[in-house]
Amino acid sequence: MPLERLVAIMRRLRDPEHGCEWDREQTFATIAPYSIEEAYEVADAIARDDMDALADELGDLQLQVVFHAQMADEAGAFTLEDVIGRICDKLERRHPHIFGDAEHSPGWEELKAAERKKSPDDSALAGVALALPALERAAKLQRRAARVGFDWPDKAGPRAKIDEELEELDAESDHHRMLDELGDLLFAVVNLARHLNIEPEAALREANAKFEQRFRAIENTPGFDGLSLEEKEALWVAAKKAQAGSIA
Repeated sequence: MPLERLVAIMRRLRDPEHGCEWDREQTFATIAPYSIEEAYEVADAIARDDMDALADELGDLQLQVVFHAQMADEAGAFTLEDVIGRICDKLERRHPHIFGDAEHSPGWEELKAAERKKSPDDSALAGVALALPALERAAKLQRRAARVGFDWPDKAGPRAKIDEELEELDAESDHHRMLDELGDLLFAVVNLARHLNIEPEAALREANAKFEQRFRAIENTPGFDGLSLEEKEALWVAAKKAQAGSIA
């Protein structure tokens, strides 16, 4: 089985005597950034609709699971079998209408909320991972709070909050206070995105892609570095119009 082969390879790489020095030195903390990076590379392959790359990136992501599980096995904490067993149990538990006697599913989020109540931390915000990208984590925190009634009734609330936060930011001169107010502004923008049913991460990714495409289109202009800001802005506007025409 391919998974068993991968597990055997990882075990050999981590062997104290005959393994790879780099692999042996790794810890959960040092590997965690790679795990996050591989998840993003999976998302990138999907965004590019590159199925060959997706197969590669999913393999890289699977390696991260096996790597963590091997380290945990060595520490006597849990095994890969435990990891797979837990997700199997969770999927069956959260689909009682498929694997149980329930006629209808109570809903994924309701089931997750019920599970959280059994945890020592029964807050509506419990389990929102600190390692999530900040925009995504903000949206998730807001969605959790909204489920217990802490939310604006419509988009007018967060839209007004953006204006309020902008005014507070403009009024600050201290760097630390500006950082604080800018964070509040970004949080309010995420809130507006949520009310518009737009994922802020997806919106910012699209903005990044547009900026990159436009900048790449103008930076090779002869003498670009020496052009005035007004001349560069004119090139930018032309690139923007060309990009809009290509989309249309």
